[in-house]
Amino acid sequence: MIISRFVKFLSTGFALLTLSWGLFAYPGEPPKIYELTNTDKHYMSAQRASLDDLARIHLGRQFRNEKDADLALLQVLLDRQLVRANQKKELQAMGVIMGDFLADELKMHWIIYEDKVGRSRTLQYKDSEHFLFPMTMISRRQEVNNQTSVRDIYQRAVSVIKPKLPPAPYQ
Repeated sequence: MIISRFVKFLSTGFALLTLSWGLFAYPGEPPKIYELTNTDKHYMSAQRASLDDLARIHLGRQFRNEKDADLALLQVLLDRQLVRANQKKELQAMGVIMGDFLADELKMHWIIYEDKVGRSRTLQYKDSEHFLFPMTMISRRQEVNNQTSVRDIYQRAVSVIKPKLPPAPYQ
């Protein structure tokens, strides 16, 4: 029952942003968690570079590692249809760029999350059971014509995971 609701939820394009083994009864074996390989790191770097090239060629702009400006640039790529719903690789590259900002803001790190569904490049908070899947946050929505803005997707991810994290010292 829980799983069928989860699948239905995902199919509408409102991808679940976090998984917590304590909150979500995982059927079967728990996922395997391990560090990114050098191949993963290289692939993600190539994704960032390809999206930067696209923005430079078509817009005369580049990603600057500034959250507000770069999230806005991701939105422009979508709005001008320079990245379309059927361009999964480019949409997932957008998720890498957005994920880098999520990692920085939420003190998370990129890992590999592997379960019976497959292998994903994912963000994890320390060694906890709290994960974000930014690589598919934009792509799954675009695939079902959900036009939620990049900024709103980002804010939703922060609002979902932040309450689950321990408060910073001296707060």
